[in-house]
Amino acid sequence: MISYVAPLRDLRFVLEELLEHASLTLPGFEEATPDLVEAVLEEAGKLAGDVWAPLNASGDRQGCRLADGKVTLPDGFIEAYQAYAEGGWNGIGVSDALGGQGLPEVVASSVQEMLHGANMALGLCPMLTAGAIEALAHHGSDTLKATYLPKLVEGSWTGTMNLTEPQAGSDLSRVRTRAVPCEASEGDHYRLFGQKIFITWGEHEAAENIIHLVLARKPDAPEGNKGISLFLVPKYLVNDDGSLGERNDVVCASIEHKLGIHGSPTCTLSFGEGEGAIGYLVGEEGRGLNHMFTMMNEARHKVGIQGIGLAERACQHALAYALDRVQGKSPRSRGGSECTISDHLDVRRMLLSMRARTDALRALALYCASELDVARRADESSAREAAQARVDVLIPVVKAFSTDQAVEIASLGVQVHGGMGFIEETGAAQLFRDVRIAPIYEGTNGIQALDLAGRKLQRDGGAALANLIDDVETTAQALAAHPELAGLGEALALGATDLRAAMALVLEQGGDPERGADAVQAYATPLLTLAGHVLCAWQMGRAALVASAALETSDEPFYHAKLASADYAIRQWLPVGRAQRAIIEAGMMSLSSDALLAS
Repeated sequence: MISYVAPLRDLRFVLEELLEHASLTLPGFEEATPDLVEAVLEEAGKLAGDVWAPLNASGDRQGCRLADGKVTLPDGFIEAYQAYAEGGWNGIGVSDALGGQGLPEVVASSVQEMLHGANMALGLCPMLTAGAIEALAHHGSDTLKATYLPKLVEGSWTGTMNLTEPQAGSDLSRVRTRAVPCEASEGDHYRLFGQKIFITWGEHEAAENIIHLVLARKPDAPEGNKGISLFLVPKYLVNDDGSLGERNDVVCASIEHKLGIHGSPTCTLSFGEGEGAIGYLVGEEGRGLNHMFTMMNEARHKVGIQGIGLAERACQHALAYALDRVQGKSPRSRGGSECTISDHLDVRRMLLSMRARTDALRALALYCASELDVARRADESSAREAAQARVDVLIPVVKAFSTDQAVEIASLGVQVHGGMGFIEETGAAQLFRDVRIAPIYEGTNGIQALDLAGRKLQRDGGAALANLIDDVETTAQALAAHPELAGLGEALALGATDLRAAMALVLEQGGDPERGADAVQAYATPLLTLAGHVLCAWQMGRAALVASAALETSDEPFYHAKLASADYAIRQWLPVGRAQRAIIEAGMMSLSSDALLAS
């Protein structure tokens, strides 16, 4: 089994050379020096590579077990999680005021990539906790914050997100879980009754307590989204002195038997099989969906990061196998000497495609994280607002495009292995199985596309995306002015033109009073796919400029590799995305026809 090595040099390239550690110049990050960031990445890499990664395959084979409402995790998972929590990693991106490490989001995202690449099933636990911290910090009362945030931040308690019900998948307006107000003499809380499904890490023994954030309705709440509120339901009730009390009326009824992420318990939770699960209102009554989206946006960006972590591991896995597997005659030698499959150009095509895409996805996701830092920390409100507008456009792209591409990258990894890739012992199949969930959860990728083409694009007339395209064109001009990179500049400029034209068409047809909703649904996924290709190519164009400048004073192989990745991404991968413009321009007639459904 091939081991995982944290991609420290690649992460440092993005943070130091592409982003130039811009987040460290923001208010509140004065103590976060480049040396400190480097040390943090080094230590996180050790945790990922030495502690988490060795449990990935065994956790997949062993899986989780449920008996008498108790979930047993794979061997070593509890200790690995506790090493993470005791090391202070859970609070790395949480502000000092909340008891965290107070490091920039872009650094926290880099750490999360390594952890997910090492062990995606284990990484899901702290990912959901991070979202719970974000939602509670923004919308919880002072009492709820004081009671629950410290333990969540330190990681001794974990968090979950409870949205989905058997009859209510992505359509949360159909949520039926009830929250009944208690008598005044009983206290300021509610009793919840209902069932939630697909709850990631909904039951386990790795932490002292589990804090469930649950969407539910009061008995007098109206139907639809406006009747949904958000409630905090602890696994164990918390006494006034902060100690844990009795078990709450929430139980794990079953765990799912899944395609992948076998080490992550995906639970069905039953609330109120007895007198009702005690819960506390978070934020405003009737605004549960709005509050939950604070958590969802945090999670969606991290799911994109998660996909990139799996893509990186698939790259490492495939390259190591290709360098070791001897098969066939070398195409470079007329004498026909035997060679490893890494010598065959078709295998090289796959390896380079995997590497170039992973590099590009990482750069875009960390750029989005750096804009999150600006949106939260910049001095000027105008800078914060502009950054937030970019984040709003980028998050659905990072979530959907990164995970779609990660599935393809992991699939290519299986292909590089040939028949051995279809055999579980090599580990390539597990990466493919694990990452396949990422385009589905935290809002399917079709929903992300609708968010981009509908809500995000329509609300500002495409202004935020147009500003991003302006930056793409600026990079294209810089490449075009470079004697050795001019071809990349021309190709990138064509991609920017395609994206601008496609955006204009979606805005025009999406604004039609009669068929606008149909147009948005028809064009959403092609538009997001085109945006992902162009924005990733933009980042690789920037990488090419940085690498080319570095090679003027250094002959480090790393920079030659970055130039090769950029060349492939812009010349050979971007044209695949550019074809999406033609798909949009072809119209939606075939999608509107019922002929196929009637056959």
